[in-house]
Amino acid sequence: MSAVPAEEHVPPPENAVPLLNLANVLTGVRLLLVPFFLLALLHLDGTDLGWRLVAALLFAVAAITDRFDGEIARRRGLVTSFGKIADPIADKALMGAALVGLSVLAILPWWVTVVIMGREIGVTLLRFWVIRHGVIPASKGGKLKTLVQTFAIGVYVLPLPLLLPSVTGAVEIVRWTLMAVAIVLTVVTGLDYVLRAIRLRAAARAALRRA
Repeated sequence: MSAVPAEEHVPPPENAVPLLNLANVLTGVRLLLVPFFLLALLHLDGTDLGWRLVAALLFAVAAITDRFDGEIARRRGLVTSFGKIADPIADKALMGAALVGLSVLAILPWWVTVVIMGREIGVTLLRFWVIRHGVIPASKGGKLKTLVQTFAIGVYVLPLPLLLPSVTGAVEIVRWTLMAVAIVLTVVTGLDYVLRAIRLRAAARAALRRA
């Protein structure tokens, strides 16, 4: 008698997944933390050590939820339309709030904020531009960019000059080095995304002509 083959795990259809699930809760928590993080960062013009530490803690918690919500959704079959929309919005809201807040406090130059946010907005528009032809998966470079970018911004949010005033010069070198790497990765992966979007549209048009 032959053995009965084990059933393959097939993720449930999106309309069968409850909207209130762990992945979406984590995404919602990240969105809710953004205004509190920004208020803590800007409190007393960023000069209060206690509030800056609170801001750093909130940023770290929000960044951790970003690390796990998508993974949980995929592994447990909890992918929903809400999650697909809310997750990137929450990511950009957190990073945008941190960058703008740091620039308002004159801790980070505005041009850095413009370059990083310009890339993120541009990539989002590109996704809409090619969505009819297919989806461009996240590259390893893009994932590395997100990791380095998050870490670099987190180091700026953390009040290291207030905690270590005797080594402020060394702190600035470390922070700028991390941010420089993040900027390079941001620009390079952005250009790569543009090229892949152009190729995807060209391939789709060529397929239509052959049809």
